[in-house]
Amino acid sequence: MSNYVCDLCGYVYDPAIGDEDNSINIGTAFKDLPDDWVCPVCGATKDQFTEEK
Repeated sequence: MSNYVCDLCGYVYDPAIGDEDNSINIGTAFKDLPDDWVCPVCGATKDQFTEEK
């Protein structure tokens, strides 16, 4: 699974860590995040993230 980087603030969503503060379990792929999930740092929507290469 790939990491995704917020284009606005640089936050990295890492599936190996998840987003426990927002009830996203470890191992949740970015594509499987809820549609209404936003960056926990700046509030950017999922379409404002880029896959890390």
